[in-house]
Amino acid sequence: MTSPASTDASVSRRSVLRWLGLGTASLLGGGLLSTTEPAGAALDHARMRSAMSAEFGAQGVQVLEEWLSLINRLRGADIATQLREVNDFFNRKVRWLEDRTIWRQSDYWATPLESLGRGAGDCEDYSIAKYVTLKELGIPVSKLRMIYVRARLGRSQITQAHMVLGYYETPSAEPLILDNIAASVSRASLRTDLDPLFSFNSSGLWAGGSTQSRADPLARLSRWRNAIDRMRRQGIQ
Repeated sequence: MTSPASTDASVSRRSVLRWLGLGTASLLGGGLLSTTEPAGAALDHARMRSAMSAEFGAQGVQVLEEWLSLINRLRGADIATQLREVNDFFNRKVRWLEDRTIWRQSDYWATPLESLGRGAGDCEDYSIAKYVTLKELGIPVSKLRMIYVRARLGRSQITQAHMVLGYYETPSAEPLILDNIAASVSRASLRTDLDPLFSFNSSGLWAGGSTQSRADPLARLSRWRNAIDRMRRQGIQ
């Protein structure tokens, strides 16, 4: 992982507070919101193989086996290795393309099987696939959040919507960021190109520093709800 040793202390502190949601403008006006989604991943290999074969043929089954092999190999590995290798796997196996090109839709949140089967996806698809994989490896949901950000392009002031996956060792820890546009997992304070807006996982949704629930996340995030439904049908619980 990238070392933050050279980061200015005051800049680092501001960045950490930003990523923890303190002082960040609330996008949805709420804080932690609970859902009924199960806390852990559970993969039905037979159903997944059937789904991949039906939709993507032998090539789909082959890439599924590579994913399952990765999971088996990483069980029991240290967290740093799991984060790095899961990040690398999907960044290599999935080519970035816009949803309109892949799915003929303006915004589609793909399941891991769909992303691997097509061999293509956008930032939400990378984040979802990495999140599901790390859950299956036994990392608690409470330590993982998909984070919507505004990403600055190069040295310009131009920004675009983007999603990354954050790993939080503790609720108040600075997250480590897994990103399809960055080769290495790095601390959030080093990602000065990203401005977090809100984050969510299978158990809640965070915006700003509030702890009051003001919205139903499944209602707010219908694409996440739809992706969860498709994952269940494909054998990802």
